Amino acid sequence: MSAQPQKILVAYFSRPGQNYVHGNPRHLAVGNTETAVKMILALTGGDEFRIEPVKPYPEGYNETTEVAKDELRRQARPALKAKPPKLGGYDLIILGYPNWWGTMPMPVYTFLEACDLTGKKLLPLCTHEGSGLGRTEAELRKVCPKADLLKGLAIQGSLVAEAAPVLKRWLVEAGVIS
Repeated sequence: MSAQPQKILVAYFSRPGQNYVHGNPRHLAVGNTETAVKMILALTGGDEFRIEPVKPYPEGYNETTEVAKDELRRQARPALKAKPPKLGGYDLIILGYPNWWGTMPMPVYTFLEACDLTGKKLLPLCTHEGSGLGRTEAELRKVCPKADLLKGLAIQGSLVAEAAPVLKRWLVEAGVIS
């Protein structure tokens, strides 16, 4: 299968700061999802949109997980720093996010609900430390019922630095690159 030329947007949420890496807390200057996204951008030449909440998450891992758990319980939709771009010219949206409490962080829901993904191909990428994609693909089907959801990829965050070959194979299999 050869990849067809297409206009690609790589939208992602990533959090630097304290994260668990192989079960131990470690400070990351760049979040795991952003690390994977930079590799994807280099492979695809896509446009980049960072999903950032107006109110940043705490630096500490435990504090962030408490905020994330509360947002999930309330089904919060945190305001974003930037309005999502118009998607009319894009064929494919690659969506990157960490797995928080089995699903996507709530700012990702804010982004998705602000976008018209009708007829767009949606390719999810999830970073995690053992939970895989969780229920994110099922959630994406609910939130984006008119999008063409492609097979997602879960990358363990502590292995993301070596993920370029896996990401390339995934993009080839999805028909994004050849």
